[in-house]
Amino acid sequence: MYDFTGFQRDLLYVIAGLEEPHGLAIKDDLETYYEREIQHGRLYPNLDVLVEKGLVDKAQKDRRTNEYTITRRGRRELADRAAWVDQYVDIEALR
Repeated sequence: MYDFTGFQRDLLYVIAGLEEPHGLAIKDDLETYYEREIQHGRLYPNLDVLVEKGLVDKAQKDRRTNEYTITRRGRRELADRAAWVDQYVDIEALR
């Protein structure tokens, strides 16, 4: 995951955490976190990168909506990232 942008990592976290991750739900969560609008031209190409790298699966929910789910590899990458962060940051101590 070292070669991903922070935005791509955030996309993975949001997809992993949403019950029904589709484009607009992902966009809404990121806009809340970033406190600004996320352009479609930024969101969807980055989602496509995650799909191409095998971290996210993309399926058509209906004619206008795509659903995104994290793959086993994506979950493993997130777990590895969390373990790496844990080496340096004691989250409990920050609370």
